[in-house]
Amino acid sequence: MRDIILTLIVFGSLPFILRNAYIGVLVWSWLSYMNPHRFTWGFAYSFPFAQIVAVALLVATLFSKEKKSLPITGLTVFWILFILWMGFTTLFALHPDSALAQLIKVVKIQLIIFFTLMLIHKKEQVIALLWVIVGSIGFFGIKGGLFTILTAGAFRVWGPPGSFIEDNNELAVALLMLLPLIYFLKTQVTNIWAQRGLILAMLLCGLSVFASYSRGAFLTIGVMSLYLLLKTKNKVIILTLLFIGGFLVLSFLPTQWHERIDTIQNYQQDASAMGRINAWTYSVNVANDRLTGGGFNSWSRITFQIYAPNPNDVHAAHSIYFGVLGDHGWIGLLLFLIILLLAWRTGVWVRKNARGIEELKWAYDFAYYFQISMVAYCTGGAFLSLAYFDFPWHLFAIILIVKRITQEQLEDLKQEQRYRASPNAPQSSLATSSKIR
Repeated sequence: MRDIILTLIVFGSLPFILRNAYIGVLVWSWLSYMNPHRFTWGFAYSFPFAQIVAVALLVATLFSKEKKSLPITGLTVFWILFILWMGFTTLFALHPDSALAQLIKVVKIQLIIFFTLMLIHKKEQVIALLWVIVGSIGFFGIKGGLFTILTAGAFRVWGPPGSFIEDNNELAVALLMLLPLIYFLKTQVTNIWAQRGLILAMLLCGLSVFASYSRGAFLTIGVMSLYLLLKTKNKVIILTLLFIGGFLVLSFLPTQWHERIDTIQNYQQDASAMGRINAWTYSVNVANDRLTGGGFNSWSRITFQIYAPNPNDVHAAHSIYFGVLGDHGWIGLLLFLIILLLAWRTGVWVRKNARGIEELKWAYDFAYYFQISMVAYCTGGAFLSLAYFDFPWHLFAIILIVKRITQEQLEDLKQEQRYRASPNAPQSSLATSSKIR
C-alpha cells in the first residue's frame, strides 16, 4: 500500500511540475531529504523517483516562460569554480571509476540546487521550500525525540538509511542546522497552534540531537550556545533557558550517554577519535603530494599504505575540511572555504540592508537564523563527512535568493520614495511613504 501511495503522489505531482517548474524543486527536495521510498517494502524502495522528478523539472524549466536567471555574485562564481575543480580533480583521481561515480552524484545534487537559484524568485516560494526541508528532515527529529522519551534515551537515534544523514552523527548536525529554521518558520505563522507545534518540534528535534550520542554534536551545541549569547540582547534569558534545558536533558539521559560524552576528554584512548586524526593526516599528506588531491573516494587501504601514519586504520575523513582537502587538494579546500565565507557575508549583507524595514523583516530574520545554521554546519562539519550534503548548499542558494529579493524590494522602495517626493506626487500620500533606514 505504501508503494502505491508514494507512486501516486510522485506521478501525480508531474503535471503540476510541468505547469510550474519550481514545484519540481519542492518535490525533489522532499524525496532527497526525507527518502520516503525507504519506508516502503516493495517496488518503490529502489524506484528512481528523484530522477523522474528531475527530468520533469528539466523539461519544465526548458519550456517555461517564467523568468529564469542565475544571480552572478562572488559566491556563485566561486561555487561554479569549485564544481569545475571537482571535475578536474576527477581526471587525476587515484581511483578514477569510483571518483567518477561520486562526481556524477555530486553534480546531480548541484544541478538541482542551481535550478532552485533560477526558479525561485518570491518570498512565498522561499517559505514553501523551507517548509519542505524542515518537514522532511524534522520528521526524523520528531520521530527520534518521541522514541527517546519512550525508551528513556537508552538507544541512539539514527537517520534515514541510504542518505547523507543515515549515521547518528550526521543526523544530529543536520538537526542542529534545522533548529534555527524551525524557529524562523515560527515567526512567519500567525496561528497559535502552528506556533506551538513548531516549538514542540524544536524540543523533540533537540532531544534527538542529544539522543544521537554524538560527541561532535555536543561540542557544536556549545559553540552555537556561545554564538547566541554573543549575538542576542537577552543574554540573561538565553543563559537561563540554556541552563534549565541542559539540566533537564542531562538529568534525563542514561548513564551510558554520559560515559560516551566523557570520552571527549580522553580522545587519545578512543579508537574513533584516533582514526579521524589518522585520516586527517592522510588528507594533508595526499594534498601535499598531489596538486589535485586524491580525488573522490580515494580513502582506501591502498592509498593509506602510502599516505597515512597508520596504514591499517582506514577511515573516511569525517570532516568537511579534511574531506575536501583529501579529495581536491589545497586549491579545492581554498575554494570551499571562500564559498563558506561568501555565504556568511551574503547573510551579513541581507541583515545590514534589511534592518529597520518592515517589508523586509522576514529577510532580516532569515539571514540571522541562516547564520546560526552556518555556525552549526561549520562546527559540526569539522567532525563529519558532509561536504557534499545538499542541505547546506541549498541554504547557500536560499540566502542568495533572499539577497536578490531584498535588492529588488529596496529598489522598489527607493523608486516609491522618489515618486512620493516628486512635485507631482499627491501630498496626502507623502507622509505614508515607506522609509528606508
